[in-house]
Amino acid sequence: MDEMKDQEEFYKKLKTQLADTALWPATYLYKFIVPTDTGKINQIETIFDNLGAVITTKKSKNGKYTSLSINVRMKNPDHVIIKYKEVISKVEGVISL
Repeated sequence: MDEMKDQEEFYKKLKTQLADTALWPATYLYKFIVPTDTGKINQIETIFDNLGAVITTKKSKNGKYTSLSINVRMKNPDHVIIKYKEVISKVEGVISL
């Protein structure tokens, strides 16, 4: 329960920061880290499919993890948060930065 509450607090704070710091629509940079697994990477890429996202991936030094940087134009802070929630709910073991 606390984790859920913390997550909602985080998104509320993020929404305020985004609303205060950018004119929307704006380009937003998502960063995720996943265990190196083609399936997980494809899941994240699919979530951002058809949005014109520029996605770059980089494996960690030992190859155990892969970071994804996703540069995409979003309509507003709500859409940014919707995508975060979608990735977290669908991709097991993902870390969002």
